[in-house]
Amino acid sequence: MAATISGPTVRSLVLSVALLAAGCAAAPDPPAGMFDSHVHLNDVAMQLALMDQYGVERAVVFWGRRSDNESILEAAAKHPGRFVPFASISPERRAYRAQWARDDPALVGELEALLASGKFRGIGEISVVHAESAGFAATDFSPDSTVMRGIMALAARHRIPVMVHCETTRMAELERLLAAHRDVAVIWAHGGYTGAAEARRMLAAHPNLFYELSARTWPRHPRSADYPIVREGAVLPEWLALIESMPRRFLVGTDASHHVLANERMKIESVRDFLGQLSPAARREVAGEVLRRLLGEAR
Repeated sequence: MAATISGPTVRSLVLSVALLAAGCAAAPDPPAGMFDSHVHLNDVAMQLALMDQYGVERAVVFWGRRSDNESILEAAAKHPGRFVPFASISPERRAYRAQWARDDPALVGELEALLASGKFRGIGEISVVHAESAGFAATDFSPDSTVMRGIMALAARHRIPVMVHCETTRMAELERLLAAHRDVAVIWAHGGYTGAAEARRMLAAHPNLFYELSARTWPRHPRSADYPIVREGAVLPEWLALIESMPRRFLVGTDASHHVLANERMKIESVRDFLGQLSPAARREVAGEVLRRLLGEAR
């Protein structure tokens, strides 16, 4: 009897062929152990095909528009060597938004139930302050709320990192949260879209803060021309100097969402181009070692 191939496997194969046809096979070798810190896992087959084609070893995954905490765990269970699952109760989800609005501590109990399984390796992405964008309603909640403090307490108890999306309109509250929970590693999604000087100040003031670069390596950002840290493919001098001076505080990510394949290719290629401009020692840290340490996998 001929063996049958499952639907997801066929889809992954088709995507791999498409990527090869697009010329991805000629891409330069990635840094050893490249680890993507920021993937909204909407399409498992597409993500795996991209990782295989571009040599991305592993990825932190959390929900997107077409996924949830349950589907994230299912994908991670099927691909434990590739996906690292994070749990989220972020306010952009309709199911959680009303509780965020009233700063309801019961919401922390829902997160606690998710973490009790022991299967989630981190918390996030928690979008407390996020400007409106295509398909994403704005969120504007205090980073120093009862709910956020409860999230940080859970992270401390489980010894796991928290990824927080907090833009610059609530910096004082974010700093209070960081200062009150110095035992929790906070991965700052997109680094809040700050400039280099503010990034340096924040990293110097808060040793538990780690600056995540997803969407910052793109050649263009849909919201602001000031957000990319590259110009015409070259890392801006002030950013290169900052990252080289403290490489153990930076992580790379793609902000994958799997809506348009060409966009996903651009995201990964931008990260690879960025990493190629770092010194070998800094590249090794930023490409994966920092994230491994945050996950308790120091090597």
